[in-house]
Amino acid sequence: MSRAVIGMIAGMALGFAGYFGGFGAFVLVAALGAIGFVVGRLLEGDLEVGDFFRTRDDRRR
Repeated sequence: MSRAVIGMIAGMALGFAGYFGGFGAFVLVAALGAIGFVVGRLLEGDLEVGDFFRTRDDRRR
């Protein structure tokens, strides 16, 4: 599935959540989507857990 289709599906889910559930549901769906995105990137190996805990000085090396 292409990234454009995935983005369209995510946008539609946010739209439905906002329309039917209000702003709170919109924020909840957006937050869960962001968490799912990060977990997916971690499982694919594109991110490492240590990337979130390094300081700026550690990144320069």
